[in-house]
Amino acid sequence: MTRRAAALMVATAACAFFALSFSGRLYYFLAVLFACFLLFGFISCLWGRVALNCRLYFPRHKVQRGEEAPAEIQLRHHCMLPLSAITCLYDTPEGTQTREMPTAPFTDYQVTLPMPTLHVGAFSAELKQVNVQDMFCLFSMRKRIRNQQHTYFVLPNPYPIDKPEISLGDEGSAALGRTQEDYNSPEDTRAYQPGDAMKRIHWKLSSRRQELVVRRFEMPSPPDTLILMDTARPLATQPEDVPFLQDALCETAVAVAKLQMEDGSPVRLPLHGRQANEFVSDQADGLPQLKDMLAALTFQETADFGHVLRLELRRMRRTGAAIIITTRLNAGIVEGVTSIRRMGPSARVYLCTRVPDDPALIPYITQLQHHLVEVCYVTPA
Repeated sequence: MTRRAAALMVATAACAFFALSFSGRLYYFLAVLFACFLLFGFISCLWGRVALNCRLYFPRHKVQRGEEAPAEIQLRHHCMLPLSAITCLYDTPEGTQTREMPTAPFTDYQVTLPMPTLHVGAFSAELKQVNVQDMFCLFSMRKRIRNQQHTYFVLPNPYPIDKPEISLGDEGSAALGRTQEDYNSPEDTRAYQPGDAMKRIHWKLSSRRQELVVRRFEMPSPPDTLILMDTARPLATQPEDVPFLQDALCETAVAVAKLQMEDGSPVRLPLHGRQANEFVSDQADGLPQLKDMLAALTFQETADFGHVLRLELRRMRRTGAAIIITTRLNAGIVEGVTSIRRMGPSARVYLCTRVPDDPALIPYITQLQHHLVEVCYVTPA
């Protein structure tokens, strides 16, 4: 009930009192008229609330950062009495908002609601309730909407970067030659052909078959590109910079993976902590899976990134390039990166920060460059 309805009820009671006291027809007429207004408003509002169907949905649950992420509200009601307003109340990542809806009955209405896509991540929107008001604005009833919470994902949008080098001084062809000369890993045998090296002849099998047989060796797989991303809360001078740094971390990882997988190079991206997972692919069609994994990250891990780097040393035998993406540099991280570099792979560090000229970073960057580690700055958009 609104204030207008309360005032009308007082007026109705007053008219009824005067009608009974003075037997005036005018007072009877006004009392009945006001009561009809109240009854009409209550019935139309109640009918509209009961006959209302409303739902929220997303035509696309996944969008790139910066693209539009429209949500749709569909509404239909079967109340034949006129209504003055239907208002939808819904929650978005930016807070609670309202939207006026058309009130004509027996018609399907669809209203588009823009959702924020400024940052990478998983966000939710929920249609909470719908308020119905009668023609005279005497009554307002709310209808709670259940099971109308939906999640949409804002995916990282990669940017152009320079291609990382694969194992400085060894672009893969040398590894191929070494594997072909590795006589400890034969894959199969075949008949001898003129021009085959004598040292590839399988003498024991040749004597048994009474013909020359040579070994065939397995072809080497190209070295991996190992992407190590810091999933702890980003180090920022201002709290409002944190989501921008998270975007920079995710989009740098996707940019590196995309560049490598387009050439058929295998990419590995392990994620440590409570959301432990690992992305492995050597085809460009695996990029959507990587984007989904990064969009689901919460960046609430507490594990020391330097410890994570030391744990990944066991992978260095098959790694040609190690890409380290972080928002911080300290002694532990520098030690982990230099240990990776000493084991053979090329190493590149992407430092996501808004203060690249911070004097506290200079000693660490100098130490990394001394060990032939490439350091790149990434400034969040």
